[in-house]
Amino acid sequence: MVLAIDIGNTNIVIGCFDDGKILFIERVSTNHMATDLEYAATIKMALNVHGYGTSMLDGAIISSVVPSLTITIKKAIKKFANVEVMSVSPGIKTGLSIMIDNPAQLGSDLVVDAVAGINTYPVPQIIIDMGTATTVSVIDRNKNYIGTMIMTGVSTSADALTSRTAQLPKIAFETPHNLIGKNTVDSMRNGIMYSNACAIDGITERIEEEIGEKCTVIATGGLAGVIVPLCKKNVILDDELLLKGLMIIYNKNK
Repeated sequence: MVLAIDIGNTNIVIGCFDDGKILFIERVSTNHMATDLEYAATIKMALNVHGYGTSMLDGAIISSVVPSLTITIKKAIKKFANVEVMSVSPGIKTGLSIMIDNPAQLGSDLVVDAVAGINTYPVPQIIIDMGTATTVSVIDRNKNYIGTMIMTGVSTSADALTSRTAQLPKIAFETPHNLIGKNTVDSMRNGIMYSNACAIDGITERIEEEIGEKCTVIATGGLAGVIVPLCKKNVILDDELLLKGLMIIYNKNK
């Protein structure tokens, strides 16, 4: 059994896989101040909740966009498991051809998403990862990673709105009942959620125009589940995309 962890700016995804099967996936909040001991306790708890012990681990793999936490979480894993911790970084085998100005600048989460995408769904494809930022990755018919778009994330937009206004409250992201809001909370929720859904629809359409063909569109990330149903485009929701990618990369490099 292999432990897989993706460290993001807002959330950390924790999961395990074994024999090509994802066993579980959990999300916890990213805490930049937590120690390796605190993260060790959090990871062990995630394993125990699903009935797995640390002695069952044969390996581990990490992808991270928070360098300061990468070492901390590697140390955390070493506290409870005597396993090699693989890290998604330049030089690791991915099977992905990255056709951008500086491939080393591409975030490891986008690499992992793209590896899962090209091994799971038809190409060309557009992969939308909805985290602190919403990233849009484009992969051509030859499975080349040809570029990215980066937008403000859903929660980031909402936080900016409430922090810069005197009377607008924080909101929960629940499915809107109508497009046009009848009160402040509904108006904010509808505006933020539908504007993100429209952005996905519009950007997908323009990318397809630019590359000259229809694409498979895949969405993942913490808030994808509430935004994707509001889209008019056919978008595949895959909450396990990151773990699928980590599993593929681990098996290529073990």
